[in-house]
Amino acid sequence: MRLPTALIPLRHPAFRLLWLSNLVANTGMWMQNTGAGWLMTSLAPTPLMVSLVQVASLLPVFLLALPAGALADIVDRRLFLLATQAWMALSALLLALLTHAGVLGPWGLILLTFAIGAGTAMSSPAWQATTPELVPRDDLPGAIVLNGIGFNLSRAVGPAIGGVVVALAGAEATFALNALAFLVAIAALATWKREEPRSTLPKESFLSALRAGLRFVRASPPLRAATIRACVFFGGLAAIWGLLPLVVREGLGLGPEWYGLMLTAMGVGAVAGGFMLPALRARLDRGSMVVAACILGGGSLAVLGVAPHVTVALLAMLGFGFAWLAGASTLQAAAQLATPPWVRARALGFYQVATFGALALGTGLSGWAGDVVGLPAALAGFGAACAIGAIAVRGMSIEAVAAPTAPARSDRAPRPEPADPSLTPLLADERHRVLEAVRYTIDPADRRAFLEAMRECRGVRLRGGALSWRLYEDVAHPERWVEMWIVESWTAHLREAERLTEFDHAALARAAAFQRDGGAPEAGRYLNVTGDLPE
Repeated sequence: MRLPTALIPLRHPAFRLLWLSNLVANTGMWMQNTGAGWLMTSLAPTPLMVSLVQVASLLPVFLLALPAGALADIVDRRLFLLATQAWMALSALLLALLTHAGVLGPWGLILLTFAIGAGTAMSSPAWQATTPELVPRDDLPGAIVLNGIGFNLSRAVGPAIGGVVVALAGAEATFALNALAFLVAIAALATWKREEPRSTLPKESFLSALRAGLRFVRASPPLRAATIRACVFFGGLAAIWGLLPLVVREGLGLGPEWYGLMLTAMGVGAVAGGFMLPALRARLDRGSMVVAACILGGGSLAVLGVAPHVTVALLAMLGFGFAWLAGASTLQAAAQLATPPWVRARALGFYQVATFGALALGTGLSGWAGDVVGLPAALAGFGAACAIGAIAVRGMSIEAVAAPTAPARSDRAPRPEPADPSLTPLLADERHRVLEAVRYTIDPADRRAFLEAMRECRGVRLRGGALSWRLYEDVAHPERWVEMWIVESWTAHLREAERLTEFDHAALARAAAFQRDGGAPEAGRYLNVTGDLPE
C-alpha cells in the first residue's frame, strides 16, 4: 500500500523508531508544560510570572545550544542523547516529588523548569542533526515536516491529557508522567545501532569545534538568512506561550481543561498543515511560505486577543497551529539543507540559539506588554510585528543555492606537494598555523569572471575553517594572482578536504578552469614558525 506523501520517511526503520519515541517524549513535555503553566496561575497569577515559566524552558536553549551542538559533533551522539534524556527524566521526577510534598514555590517551579529546559537545549541540536543520518537526502525535507507533525501531534494530545490530569490529580501527576515519557526515549536510543562516521583524523577539541562552527555560520549566507527570518517568525509569535494561560483563565473565564484544549486545537491545526504542506510546497517557494505563515499566525494572535467566545478562540488556535507548522518546518528545512554533516549539529545549535533567544525575548516582552497595555493589545501588537517583519526581510533568500556550472571534480584542481618528513614534529604541534596559497595565471580579459569565481572560493575556504582569506593581483603582471588563507593548524588543514561538499568542489573547479596554460594552478602550504625564531 502506498504511503501518503507526508508519511514516506516512516519507511526507514531507524527513523520510525526514533520518531515514535520522540512523539512520546514530546507528549510528556507538553503535559508538563500544561501543568507548570497552570500551577503558576495559582502560585503567582500575574502575566509576568506566568510568562516566566515559558522563558525558563526557552532560555536554556539560547544559553546552551551552541556548545551543545559542538559537543554533539565531536562525541558519540547516541550516548550524548542518552545522557541528556536521563537528566531530564531525573529533573521531571524531582519536580513531581516536590510539588506532591507541597514545598514547591513559584521560583522553585521556574528553576526546575529551567533544568528540564537545559536538557532540551543540550539534546535538541543532536536530535535534529540525527535526522539526515536516518533518511536519504531526497526524504530529508519530508522527514523534517514529519518531525513537525509529530511535535504538533504531541501538542494536540499532550495538553489535552495534561489539562484533564491537572483537573483530576494535580500538576504533579503531569510531571511524573513526563519523567516516564523520557524513559521511553531512553529505551529507543538504547536499541538504535548508530554507525559512527569514520575519519582518519583525531577528534576536534571542544573549543576548536566551537570556533569552526561559528566560522561556518558566518560564511554561509543561506543559513544566516534562515536564522534571521526565523527570529522574526518565532519572536513575533512568541506571545502565544506567555499569554495563553491568562487568555483562557481571565479573558474567557475557563478552567485548566480548556487551556489543554486550546493547545490541542493548535496541535490539530499544525498536524493538518503538515499533511497539506507537500501540496503547498508545489505552489510556493520557501520564502513565500514563511511570509504567508507569519501573516496567518499574526492574524490568529490578534483574533485570539479579542475572541468573545471559546469557539472563536479555538478557530484562532487552529489557524495559529497551521501557521506555526508551516513556518517552523520550512525554516528548519532551509537550515538543515544549508549545512553539511561535519558541522550540522553546531550550525543547528547556532540556529536554535538565535530562534530560542527570540522566543524567550518575545515571551518575556509579551508578559510585560500584557501587564502594561492588556492582553488584547499585546497579542495584536505582536501579531502585527510578526507580519510586518516578515515582509521587511523577505528579500533574504532561504532557497538552496545552485552549484556553479563546472564539474564537481576536476583534474585541474590544485594539488600541493606532500609535506617533507623532516617537518613531521612541527606539523604535529597544534600551535603552528598554516598559510595556504594557490597561484593562478589567467587571461586578463577574464578578470571580472575570475573575481566572481573567487568570491565563491572565498566562501568555500571560510566555511571549511579558514581564519582569514585574501586574494592578491600582481601589479607588474595582471595575469598573475595569488589566493591565500590561514587555518589554525596542520590538522585543521587536513580536515578541509573532508569538509568539502559537491558544491565546494564545483566552485573550486570553476576557479581552476581559468588557468591559462591548461594545467592546474600551483598550490603551496607554509608553516608559521615565527615563534621558533632565535632571540
